Amino acid sequence: MNTTPASERWWPAPAKLNLFLHVTARRPDGYHDLQTIFQLLDWGDELRLEVSGDRRIERVSGPAAIAPDEDLCVRAARLLQRVTNVSQGVRIHLRKRIPLGGGLGGGSSDAATTLAVLDHLWGTALGAPALCQLALELGSDVPVFVQGSSAWAEGRGEVLTPVELPERWYLIIHPGVAVGTREIFQAPELTRNSPVITIRAASAALGLGSDARNDCEPVVRSSFPPVAAALEWLAIRASAHLSGTGSCIFAAFVKAADAERVAAQVPDEWTSYVARGVNRSPLAHAPARWC
Repeated sequence: MNTTPASERWWPAPAKLNLFLHVTARRPDGYHDLQTIFQLLDWGDELRLEVSGDRRIERVSGPAAIAPDEDLCVRAARLLQRVTNVSQGVRIHLRKRIPLGGGLGGGSSDAATTLAVLDHLWGTALGAPALCQLALELGSDVPVFVQGSSAWAEGRGEVLTPVELPERWYLIIHPGVAVGTREIFQAPELTRNSPVITIRAASAALGLGSDARNDCEPVVRSSFPPVAAALEWLAIRASAHLSGTGSCIFAAFVKAADAERVAAQVPDEWTSYVARGVNRSPLAHAPARWC
């Protein structure tokens, strides 16, 4: 049992992969209808949340590339404070490991961990369903991290069905560029008419077969040559995939040693990570969880 005081604990904000991503339609509200499988990982960012007696919310450490007021974890804390009218504040410390614009859900996961932990530390006790509704105001990927399970996702990505995925180890490569989600979804060449499928029909994606495609990959490839180069490099050694609308690519392995072996060959100009896929979020064991 972890006896570290809550104000001194570092809380996990795990990364995710999209094992495939189909864009099935453009919605009247400007978003897109999607089908995907979110695979949570045992690796990601960490946050320390110091509750204060006043209502001030501040990020005291975090990535220099993101202004504190624009950081999703700050926005999440302010949203929860506004909705619940809680009289407390928080000082947020963020250890950023997940690359920005990588398609691994870093900002969304930071926001979800902030909501889940502060719901406990502030005593607001909204619980998962209400927090998932709040999470959607922050971004389409935030609810899956609040729910805390790898999931089959539809709608904007917020209609979630937990799934049990086979244990895999993932080699993730960041080719050194950031890709903006809005830029990709606004690209005129993005196809938006993938046929709607069922969970059962997605079994090829579960096994990361050739049908586990990402509809955003052609757009990212053509706009970001380093991503195209990384995909081509990895494809020689394993089945290579793009995660979400970002720049990170990945391959799945049954054994950690196999993932590490390929990681050792990654060119120096790229950054590589090896992480284990998990069906339950690393945050699930924490006392801030409600289930």
